[in-house]
Amino acid sequence: MSNEATTVQAAQATEDTAGTERPPRGLGVSLPAADTRAKTEGTFPYAADLWAEGLLWAAVLRSPHPHARIASIDTTHAREMPGVRAVVTHEDVPGTPVYERGRADRPVFASDVVRHHGEAIAAVAADHPDTARMAAAAVIVEYEVLDPVIDPEQAFEAEPLHPDGNLIRHIPLRHGDPDAAGDLVVEGLYRIGRQDPAPIGAEAGLAVPRPDGGVELYLASTDPHGDRDAAAAAFGLEPDRVKIVVTGVPGATADREDQSFQLPLGLLALKTGCPVKLTATREESFLGHAHRHPTLLRYRHHADAEGKLVKVEAQILLDAGAYANTSSDALAAAVAFACGPYVVPNAFIEGWAVRTNNPPSGHVRGEGALQVCAAYEAQMDKLAKKLGLDPAELRMRNVMATGDVLPTGQTVTCPAPVAELLEAVRDHPLPPLPKDTPEDEWLLPGGPEGAGEPGAVRRGVGYGLGMVHMLGGEGADEVSTATVKVQDGVATVLCAAVETGQGFTTLARQIVQEVLGIDEVRVAPVDTDQPAAGAGCRSRHTWVSGGAVERAAKMVRTQLLAPLAHKFGMSTELLQITDGRITSYDGVLSTPVAEALDGKELWATAQCRPHPTEPLDEAGQGDAYVGMSFCAIRAVVDVDIEIGSVRVVELAVAQDVGRVLNPAQLAARIEAGVTQGVGAALTENLRTPRGLVRHPDLTGYALPTALDAPDIEIVKLVEERDVVAPFGAKAVSAVPVVTSPAAIAAAVRAATGRPVNRLPIRPQAAVVTSGRDRLVRSTD
Repeated sequence: MSNEATTVQAAQATEDTAGTERPPRGLGVSLPAADTRAKTEGTFPYAADLWAEGLLWAAVLRSPHPHARIASIDTTHAREMPGVRAVVTHEDVPGTPVYERGRADRPVFASDVVRHHGEAIAAVAADHPDTARMAAAAVIVEYEVLDPVIDPEQAFEAEPLHPDGNLIRHIPLRHGDPDAAGDLVVEGLYRIGRQDPAPIGAEAGLAVPRPDGGVELYLASTDPHGDRDAAAAAFGLEPDRVKIVVTGVPGATADREDQSFQLPLGLLALKTGCPVKLTATREESFLGHAHRHPTLLRYRHHADAEGKLVKVEAQILLDAGAYANTSSDALAAAVAFACGPYVVPNAFIEGWAVRTNNPPSGHVRGEGALQVCAAYEAQMDKLAKKLGLDPAELRMRNVMATGDVLPTGQTVTCPAPVAELLEAVRDHPLPPLPKDTPEDEWLLPGGPEGAGEPGAVRRGVGYGLGMVHMLGGEGADEVSTATVKVQDGVATVLCAAVETGQGFTTLARQIVQEVLGIDEVRVAPVDTDQPAAGAGCRSRHTWVSGGAVERAAKMVRTQLLAPLAHKFGMSTELLQITDGRITSYDGVLSTPVAEALDGKELWATAQCRPHPTEPLDEAGQGDAYVGMSFCAIRAVVDVDIEIGSVRVVELAVAQDVGRVLNPAQLAARIEAGVTQGVGAALTENLRTPRGLVRHPDLTGYALPTALDAPDIEIVKLVEERDVVAPFGAKAVSAVPVVTSPAAIAAAVRAATGRPVNRLPIRPQAAVVTSGRDRLVRSTD
């Protein structure tokens, strides 16, 4: 995969340091991850690999029904099985019986009613994993099966599925003149499927009871303090008697931890007094954790005769599944960004999140924003077609810039180089057409033996413009704490920001190297004895945790430089640290950092808290978000119009990143995000007929593999620093996930002339029955 911009920077950095003894360090350098060797050698400590003396194994009994009343639960047979040490149900939860990451409404174990397929009912601890599974299956549950509510539109009229009702949140956004109308109007109905995070490693954990009656949980958590507080409440313990130790996280594209696994594990450890381990099967993983919100969207766009947007009207319905989770946040993002990165003077959006008996939905990268991006970009294509304009030209006439106002009334104060991004992908050379020869058949949709005649293949080019918010929003207190210690010439960073694959530990090392000029920097393992850093999502840790590390390092820097400044009669501001040396502005002082640190032990603790935000009001207005990032993608696809197969030939990406902190790491994050978007566009849809999860495995759920990943051309990275963000950097992972499905759908529309109003794109949506055509670009 090509990455011109970042490769040039990395090569330049290498050239600049050629012939020197000290390798490049600090920000802007492609510093490799510290855990690379351990992961490649298989010694990285994942939760599934942990062991303890006297270990027991856990298994969870889950509901086979999406909706049922529980008449009785009989655990007698399970308890009497040889090797079984404990069986727990809702009756054994000593503390708060409900939990959740957003609104606390999800029971640890179902008691009276089952609300979704796979809901936890009981858990077993035994001396062998097979015994635990057989004992869980031996728990007898009598159900009165109820009709499930699986259509979110039915949830408004259905009987309440939960004591809190079926409506989780309603946001009516009102912006501008409701009577405004355009010369042209286009309408559309769109559906977005249920994407699963599908982590590489399924959920696992180890719970170890403590002598003081507490418990330690070893988990791949991305929010250890949030998990600790929820666990302590369920266990009826004070938070200081529950400790979360973060193990290696095997990939995270969402809130990696799911408490339907964690809480039963801790309860079993407390009940048995023994360490208990749980390793979920892939089926349990699909049934237990949250998914992307399936969404129904209705849009009406008004434009004038020149293609300028006049008004956008939309209805957005999110299927939250059985419980609220983070649906309120996802709905706010969907409503706030419902018009996309375009100037829209008048907007009227209705958004709802409702409960159903479908599997729970929650935070998945780009939640809310991905769904609306697919819809508003389809609307822009419809407008372009109706006006006879090039799709890129129509978008260029409407893109927003810094200083424009969102439909929420919030002014875009951060850099918003949307026009520059669109120009970059529009002007990038198109890939060549494949040759019509047998040896090149693998280039056609479906691969070898998978496509029809080459004459049935059409090429399409489409565009997508996306935006996401950074950090949380609507008044969330985004704060992180970090400590930097220096002893014997080695710096150690203590911060509860979890490394989920986003590269925080590498960034923390680079920050300290940049500020202090110290080569050897270590990042301590994460647990809840450290101050909280918050959840690892929405690129929070680059901003708030990286900001905290920088501030702590600068405080240590002052401690280091103060004696030297005093000795030479100058302020610390007149000293600088570069290339491992401390020098003064006048050249009088020049000494190695290692020499200045000799015999010293320095440390400092600092916090980073971005400026406050506010909730959206009753009209959907408010400064709800700290900042935003933007992306433009041009997709080129080949479509077999007889069988509906789609091959993504190339995705050209331009993104505003604020500042490149690690070129190689940034390129990898963009490429991974784009590939996740390819899955959402073409293959990933967790099917739930009648509320039952169908084929909960990686055979039935089609993840894109390396063979499905297209050529990804990162054609431009706009480094216009966000002045309110530490280092000026922006979120990079979520916005390509949001944008690539919309661009791919646009390209399929261009190739086939079909509307393509559903994601993932089904083969029948790409079939054209009007006969074959030669292989051409849609723009030819």
